[in-house]
Amino acid sequence: MTDQITYYLSLQSPWTWLGHDRLCAMASRHGVGIDLRAVDFGAVFAQSGGLPLPKRAPQRQAYRLVELERWRTRHDVPLNIHPKFFPAAESLAAHVVTAVTMSGGNAEKLAGLILKAVWADDRDIGDETTLRQIISEAGLDAEELITAAAAPETEEAWQQNTARAKDDGVFGAPSYIYKGEMFWGQDRLEFLESKLVEEAGI
Repeated sequence: MTDQITYYLSLQSPWTWLGHDRLCAMASRHGVGIDLRAVDFGAVFAQSGGLPLPKRAPQRQAYRLVELERWRTRHDVPLNIHPKFFPAAESLAAHVVTAVTMSGGNAEKLAGLILKAVWADDRDIGDETTLRQIISEAGLDAEELITAAAAPETEEAWQQNTARAKDDGVFGAPSYIYKGEMFWGQDRLEFLESKLVEEAGI
């Protein structure tokens, strides 16, 4: 069985977007899989003591913008510091991505397009019509996935993802777990890659 990186993400986190393509490329380079899990970070924050962005101190909110500028420049990632549709209602998108993971489809591609829609393209992922377009752009069946997203088993899987995130000590997005070790944030990807290189004995 191929080793896997457990990838806990929010579909409207700029930090998740900044690291998404790099994570996927890294996993491909090292021949490891990705177990992608969309999570209700509102519930995670409630347990871990985190605060949603509007409730954070003004100093922290201001510094966040500085860091976003730095990281988008460092990695040349298209990112609008002030996206038109943020925050957006994420639940439907999260359920759609969860449905794709349950069916064994390419959840990484769809999640990447959803993140890009928020942070690079100024699209509203909380709007069903827009989300259907994004699903189609990923080469997936929008009607089938919107229906699957509403199924009780998809809600149960999403709740399970959130419960597992809590059990794994996750407190922010993105979080990557490899062989029991957690790496929080896209700025920790180099440490994750070092772990993969060490495992391979390179």
